[in-house]
Amino acid sequence: MADVIVIGGGAAGMLAAFSAAESGNRVTLLEKNEKLGKKIYITGKGRCNLTNACDFDAFLSHVTENPRFLYSALRGFSNWDICSLLESHGCPVKTERGDRVFPASNHASDVTKALERALREAGVAIRLGCEVREIRKEPEGGFQLRCRPFEGTGRKEAEVRRKKRGAGSSEEMVFQADAVIVCTGGLSYPTTGSTGDGYRFAEAFGLSCKTPCPSLVPLTVAEGDYQELQGLSLKNVAVSVTPLRAPEQVLYEEQGEMLFAHFGLSGPLILKASAILARQLAEGERFVLSIDLKPALSPEKLDERILRDFSEAKNMNIGNALGKLLPSALRPVILRRAGIGPDRKVHDITKEERHRLAKTIKAFAFTITGTRGFGEAVITKGGVEVSQINPKTMEAKAVPGLFFAGEVLDIDAFTGGFNLQLAWSTGYAAGRYV
Repeated sequence: MADVIVIGGGAAGMLAAFSAAESGNRVTLLEKNEKLGKKIYITGKGRCNLTNACDFDAFLSHVTENPRFLYSALRGFSNWDICSLLESHGCPVKTERGDRVFPASNHASDVTKALERALREAGVAIRLGCEVREIRKEPEGGFQLRCRPFEGTGRKEAEVRRKKRGAGSSEEMVFQADAVIVCTGGLSYPTTGSTGDGYRFAEAFGLSCKTPCPSLVPLTVAEGDYQELQGLSLKNVAVSVTPLRAPEQVLYEEQGEMLFAHFGLSGPLILKASAILARQLAEGERFVLSIDLKPALSPEKLDERILRDFSEAKNMNIGNALGKLLPSALRPVILRRAGIGPDRKVHDITKEERHRLAKTIKAFAFTITGTRGFGEAVITKGGVEVSQINPKTMEAKAVPGLFFAGEVLDIDAFTGGFNLQLAWSTGYAAGRYV
């Protein structure tokens, strides 16, 4: 029986602690926050899209970084396994559109509560408010961890925590362990305690990390007319992304939903695009995102539709004549991009102007300049390079007894429950083989 310490009480950490205890180890879970699963509470808009019910091959097709590394972990603890574990501990699940799996109650808190029950039954000792500052490899074997009470992510929060603890409670704590599993997450949503600690621990042991960057994150644009469209949600549109320097190279094409925000672009289509562009955006690359507002209509069919609408409104202003085709907020922007005044009468519109209008509707383009950063990113792209990690056990090849799991690794996927499953699976693998 080994003494195992798991650092981080998120998705990966809870599964690592559970599986390590189930495997017969003495396990202590150290979490810096005041509760476990703090990031889980805000996933899926508070509903927690906990996994995806698609088959194995389809699942891997949604992994954007190092899918081959995950073969063993996903086989060892699958999407069905996390559902079974939760249901056996009082959290029934349901499957919705896109094979997205949620707790039947629609409350993310029920996922965390079920896992807490599993941890208690497995005999895991949980220490909250405990921030690990340093991990040392002992000469005679094992590890020493130096910790302190967590001060929080902001000055006011730190002050409140210190007052609650009272005087003399900030003393350093020291733990000994035969093995350590690092499940500290990345840098996304730093208010949940994701502050990149795991990268620091890895680098202290000579492991390299790929520079982290925000992913599944809203995008900023160069054009200013998005501001006129704030709050506008578009459904059943198609977007395509090309590099600004190589417009013939299509990097991303998808149909679905998006929206305009006060800063630029967001919504499901945009978040997915960011997962593909994140690394290059962080390196200064710029892209053109083109929106086809009427993907069901070919250019010829769209022209026929415009002609039909025009024939019914020959004496109207063109801005009003487009009422059946475009949302009101979108009309002046599209007309301006097409070089047509909104007060022009329909009967005065030339064939060339009509074609420009159709072309703008089929290719409403924006220059992508960057992302909204880690504060709004669902996940972190980058992290501990997986070439240094045993894909079956999650153990660092060069540091026996030191394991990494979850978002701290250089693994990520699209939205839809895939990223949480990567955390469940890699966490479980680390705990099973520790």
